[in-house]
Amino acid sequence: MPELSPEDIINFSNISDIGGTDEDFSVPLMYRFLVRYLSPIVRFTFNIRYTGLERIPSKGPMILTSNHVSNLDPIFKILAARRQVFYLAKEGHFQKQPNRFIMKSNGMIETLRSEGAKDALSKAHDVLMSEHALGIFPEGTRSRNTSPPFLQRGKTGVARIAASFPDVPVFPISIIGSREVMPPGANFIRFWKKVEVNIGEPVTFGEWLGSEDGGNFTSSQLGNLIEIDEHGKSSIMKVLYRDFTDQLMSTIESMGAP
Repeated sequence: MPELSPEDIINFSNISDIGGTDEDFSVPLMYRFLVRYLSPIVRFTFNIRYTGLERIPSKGPMILTSNHVSNLDPIFKILAARRQVFYLAKEGHFQKQPNRFIMKSNGMIETLRSEGAKDALSKAHDVLMSEHALGIFPEGTRSRNTSPPFLQRGKTGVARIAASFPDVPVFPISIIGSREVMPPGANFIRFWKKVEVNIGEPVTFGEWLGSEDGGNFTSSQLGNLIEIDEHGKSSIMKVLYRDFTDQLMSTIESMGAP
């Protein structure tokens, strides 16, 4: 059983808080329209089989994580959520029209390379604070492997975001077959190819942190963490972020991610 109290979780969240941009977050009107009216049509255009759809809530903040082998993967996660899902994308994708219009209209949020990870994390914070769904590919980019296994080691940004919102559910999702539907470099979509999207049981960082099968962190350890210097805090947090990320990727792999 978890040993951390709600107060402990709040204290941990204060330590790990990544902070937002202090900018107003709004949903593009075009994206509202596309998700509400076009996504049901698109869902039936593809040969997709979903499992675990009932686990995804219809409202409230959440983090959807998955493997990434095709440019279609963000769309398959939006179709699974049946609601708006927001993704972070590098500014290079927004520099020219019509790319900029397309990206903005599909829930993509521009992040500035000059600001590094801090800008991306702050904008992810804005999404969750606004009670929306955040889509993350923990690998950081589409897999460049040309043959299985395609799954790469996850980056710890997903853990940093989850720790800052320790009560927000993180969903592991495996997407199987999307590479065959639209292989890297392909200019056409093979709509007839089968895609499987498996949605696993969600976990919050707070639950994971206190679980014996997760962070196995106790109230006593948390108290010590609060008292030590910033260098010590950073070292311990890095270990927790890495452990959370590795377990998340292991779950995605066990769910069939190629």
